[in-house]
Amino acid sequence: MKVLYASFFSLMFVSSLQAQSTMLRVYQIFQEKCVSCHSNANPAAGLDLEGTGSTETERLLSVHAGLNNVTPSDETAVSNGYKRVYPGRIDQSYLFHKISNGLEATIENPGPHPEDNEELTDVEKEMIRQWILYGAKSNGSQVVDESLLLDFYNGNAMRSYPDGPPPAPAAGEGFQIKMGPFYIEPGSEIEYFQKYQLDLLANVDVNRVEVKIAPFSHHFILYNFNAGGSNSIPDGLRLNADHSNISLVAAVQEETDLRLPEGTAFIWENNMVLDLNTHYINYSATNVYQAEAYVNVYTQPAGTAAQEMFTQLLPNPNIYIPNNGNPITATQHINLNFGEVFIWGLMGHTHKYGTGYKVFKRLPGGVAGELIYDASCPQGVPGCISPYYDYQHIPMRYFEPLRPTTINYQNGLIHEASWVNDGPESVAWGPTSADEMMVMVIMYTEDTTGIVSGINDLPHPINQVQVFPNPVHNKGTISVPIGINQISFRLFDATGKQVHYLPDVTAAGFSFERGNLPSGMYFFQVQDSEGRIKSGKILFE
Repeated sequence: MKVLYASFFSLMFVSSLQAQSTMLRVYQIFQEKCVSCHSNANPAAGLDLEGTGSTETERLLSVHAGLNNVTPSDETAVSNGYKRVYPGRIDQSYLFHKISNGLEATIENPGPHPEDNEELTDVEKEMIRQWILYGAKSNGSQVVDESLLLDFYNGNAMRSYPDGPPPAPAAGEGFQIKMGPFYIEPGSEIEYFQKYQLDLLANVDVNRVEVKIAPFSHHFILYNFNAGGSNSIPDGLRLNADHSNISLVAAVQEETDLRLPEGTAFIWENNMVLDLNTHYINYSATNVYQAEAYVNVYTQPAGTAAQEMFTQLLPNPNIYIPNNGNPITATQHINLNFGEVFIWGLMGHTHKYGTGYKVFKRLPGGVAGELIYDASCPQGVPGCISPYYDYQHIPMRYFEPLRPTTINYQNGLIHEASWVNDGPESVAWGPTSADEMMVMVIMYTEDTTGIVSGINDLPHPINQVQVFPNPVHNKGTISVPIGINQISFRLFDATGKQVHYLPDVTAAGFSFERGNLPSGMYFFQVQDSEGRIKSGKILFE
């Protein structure tokens, strides 16, 4: 099914992206460090990094033509499907495999290489990596700010995964997709999309999608292009959503492990092309942030699942929130002709002025019936004693067993969002964290035959940790679900330094003192006795 609104989160530019030709800088690195072995006169392994022509531009274009989508001479590289440079994909670019030498933790160095002795700096390696990630373009339309990379590698640095990337699925269980890294200057934000050709050997059922994003991430969305929809989309990281022919797979606002109910799966065909989308915000005032996102995809043979899992994104872009400090509420009736569906997951989305989000059953005549989702309650289950709305960690409600729902012109759903805008100006629907949103995500099947009732090992409890009030002035309270008997609590500042630690908390709710900690953005981590971890943000004012 097609996504009903193509641009869930569009893009913004950041001031650090300056008009310079990254290809020219990469070509200069080749001349300084690589042509002793890969000259035009003596191209080792047939690779000429000097180029031919009477001008630098002609030589640069000659080198580019000899790299992009060209099959390497190494037999192992060929058997792996590598190109010398695969635009947008460092994992499929043999050139980067040869020069990485540990810079990219997910890539094994294929062996000693003369360039290792030429002392390519980390910044030079990073320029080549960024050039590939942005689509390995030959002209000046591709831009990477080298000064940002210099700041990062000189120590003004924060990483999404300072201890290295999260582990990938075991061999035979699935595969890992990586987006990034890309770099964000202090106090800025950026959102990227990336076309990702899966190149699967055969059709597969996907029964689990584990999204790994760091606390600085605002969201991660996984789309897939419909047949032919990716043909006009450029390779590499891009700012333009360009979603005229696309479907939705999953959308999350924090690290999430989507384990589909037994008997269901996403159906992925071997020629499937994904579109990855993430939005990262650098809350640090001093450090450059290295943003990365990972997706662990777990597969089983095609046809194993009895039912296909579908995902729909249902937006209400007709919102306007004046900055008068008064409560504003908007509703939208979902009465499309889906027929009877069986809902597994339900989630809402707003931005920072949001104060609530609810979903009601829609009765004939457009009357709001049963409240079935409340984003202010743990797990989205209505009726909690102490509702608290955290727009950055809106819960997904999972229905066990799946909830039958008729969606047509007489019946359906009503979603409702509320806001209080106490900011500097009125806001409407828009892509950045300074704008607002009203979106519902619904995951469902069209039948229940063959579905095992219940949800497969979903770790709900640890995902329902709340901080209130947030922002915190002097004292904050952490609430955890009933049944979590022992946890530890850690608090980190924006540099990643631990500033507070409670090793053994047993109550369902506990408080912590701010003490002398200065104002700013902090990050907490709660870990239970089973090793499950929940992270989040706390703002001290």
